[in-house]
Amino acid sequence: MRFTKFLAATAHATLLTYATASAAAYTEETVSNGGTVTGNLTFSGDLPESAIENVAITKNPDVCGEGYREIVWIDVNNGALRGAFVFLDKVSSGKAWTEPEGGHSMVVQKDCRFTPWAQVIKRGPIVIRNSDKGVLHNINTREMIGVEKGRVIKRTMFNFGQPDPGDIEKIIKPRRSPYIAINCEAHNFMFGFMMAPEHPYAVVVDKNGSYTISDIPAGTYKLKAWHPTLGVQESEITVTAGGTSETNFNFQSN
Repeated sequence: MRFTKFLAATAHATLLTYATASAAAYTEETVSNGGTVTGNLTFSGDLPESAIENVAITKNPDVCGEGYREIVWIDVNNGALRGAFVFLDKVSSGKAWTEPEGGHSMVVQKDCRFTPWAQVIKRGPIVIRNSDKGVLHNINTREMIGVEKGRVIKRTMFNFGQPDPGDIEKIIKPRRSPYIAINCEAHNFMFGFMMAPEHPYAVVVDKNGSYTISDIPAGTYKLKAWHPTLGVQESEITVTAGGTSETNFNFQSN
């Protein structure tokens, strides 16, 4: 009897957990007179030596290039920090996702580089394209758990070899974190990053370190900025109907 009651209680708790998770899912709706947040990401202080890494090209030099590949982990131009993401945290409802060009998200491997280096994608199908003739790539895509706590554990989402040329479709389905790292196991100088949030209120900063997030329902939110090397910063913001506010983030060397 006790065991039966235990099973019933466990099943009930599981259903409640499922129901809560389902209720917390993002809901797309029409946003009338939404607000906008804009701003800039900057870097101050001296760049660490590790900001730029030169890795010898030892495979496929006819396609990948000869000599060394310069990997810019911290990309700063006149104080503007590039290669970073800005997003709202825990948004329950709002605007619909914009359909990506071609109807699906994509990572392109061209000249032994991931293009783009950083992008926001919708959870679900993604196409991995190898455009390098005669080159075997091996893409390793990993969910980065613990980014905001500074103790990152990487969970492999998929890892496969991809001969040239062609497309392979996979599913992006994070379990615990929207932060994603990609690298090529066949070429140790190929890296990139993605974010797969539950909602579309996330962007990659432009070449000037600037960002704009629009069509936000009025309310108070946590706005976060993530740089894959420098970590996460956050700020509380209030969005007014039809209004525009500015929030800037400044990063320094850890």
